[in-house]
Amino acid sequence: MSDLQIGLLVIGVAIVAVVLLFNWIQERRFRKQADAAFQTPAGDALMQSGTVPRETHSRPERLEPALREPVFADGDGVRDVAEFNEPHVRIDADLPRADAALEDDLPMRAAPAAPVPPPSAQARPSSAPVAALPAPYDELIEYRVRVGGDGVLANVFADAFNHARTLGKAVRWAGLPAGAAEWEEVQPWRDVHYQQVAVTMQLADRNGAAQEEQLSALCALLQNVGQTHGLRVACDDVADAMERAQAIDRFCVDVDVLIGLNVVARGEGAVNLARIVHEAEACGMVLGMDGVFQLLDSRGEPLYALCNHDAEPFNAAVVEGQISQGVTLQFDVPRVPDGLRVFDGMVAFGRKLASEVGGILVDDNLRPLTDSGIEKIRTQLTQIYERMEARGVPSGSRRALRLFS
Repeated sequence: MSDLQIGLLVIGVAIVAVVLLFNWIQERRFRKQADAAFQTPAGDALMQSGTVPRETHSRPERLEPALREPVFADGDGVRDVAEFNEPHVRIDADLPRADAALEDDLPMRAAPAAPVPPPSAQARPSSAPVAALPAPYDELIEYRVRVGGDGVLANVFADAFNHARTLGKAVRWAGLPAGAAEWEEVQPWRDVHYQQVAVTMQLADRNGAAQEEQLSALCALLQNVGQTHGLRVACDDVADAMERAQAIDRFCVDVDVLIGLNVVARGEGAVNLARIVHEAEACGMVLGMDGVFQLLDSRGEPLYALCNHDAEPFNAAVVEGQISQGVTLQFDVPRVPDGLRVFDGMVAFGRKLASEVGGILVDDNLRPLTDSGIEKIRTQLTQIYERMEARGVPSGSRRALRLFS
C-alpha cells in the first residue's frame, strides 16, 4: 500500500470519527433539553389529571355504528361539514371506488391572538399554556393520534410523514406552534417548534373503509416517534374508529352514484364531432388532458363532463366533418353542489347538442328520454341529497369531496 493510500485512509477515518462525535454531542444536548422540559411539564391536553396510558384503558362500551357531526366549528359558529362508467341513465350504487387523494387542505381556524415569533435554537419556548382551539379534526370521517411536546422541532416527524403516505388512506398533519393559538399544517422541512401535533387518517373513501391494520400502523408510527424523542402520544380507540369507518362507508356506497345522458344520431347515422366540440367550448367547458370536456365551478371542481363514445378521446384539433357514434354527459352526484340545478343544466345542454347535430337524447338502452323520465331521475336525486344533508355530508362540500375522491 502506497503512502498516498495510507494517507487517504487516515483522513477518511478521521472524518468519520468527527461526524460520529458531532452527532453524539448533538444527541446528548437535545436529550438534556427534552429531559429538562419534561421534569415540570405545563398543562397539556394529552396529560391532564385522570388520564391513563392508552395501554391501560378499558375498552368503552361499544355502540351501534352511527354517523356523527364534526366536533369543531367555523369561526362564525356554524358547524363545518367539510372539510365518473359507461353511458347510462340509471342510478348505480355499485360503481368502482377510485383511489383517494393523499392530500387535502387543512381547515385551519384560529382564535384571535397576537402573533408569536418562532423560538430560536438558543431561546427555549415558553411553557406557559396558551388558549387554543381544538385541532382541526373531523370526528365523522377521521381517526386521530395526538402528540404532545415542549417545543419539538418539526423535522422529528420527517420519516413518519413520508411513511404515512404509504398507508393507503389520506393522512393530515396539524401542528400548534409553541406559544401560539393557531393550528397550521405541519411541514417537516420547516424550522418550527410545536407543542402539540394532531395526525388524522381518513376513515373511508372510494376504495372503501379504512382497515384496522392501517389505523394501528399510524398509531404505532407516532408512538415510535414519541419514544425516540420523549413525546407524549395518545391514539384514539381503534375499535370505535372501525365502527365509524364501516358506518360512513355503507352510507357512501348508498349515495355514490353516477348519471349519464347520451346523445346519439337518429337511425344508423353518426354525430358531427366538430359541432359538438364547438358547443362544448361555447358553453365554457374545458378540455382536459384525458380528452374529456368538463364544466368547472368557481373552485375548479367538475360539475359535469362530456366524453366521446368512440375509443378515441376528444382532442384540441377536431377535423371538420369528423364523426362519432355518440357522446355521453356524466354527472358525479355526491361531488356536485346544488345538484338539481346542475342536473337541469346538463339536461338542457344535452338537448341542445342533440338539436345541433340532428341527434336524440337517450338512455343506455337507446330509449328516448322523455320529460317524465327526467323527472323520475330528479326525484331520485332529491332523495339522495336529502340523505346526504341529514348525515352531515352535503353534496359538493369539502367533506363530500374527500369521501368521494
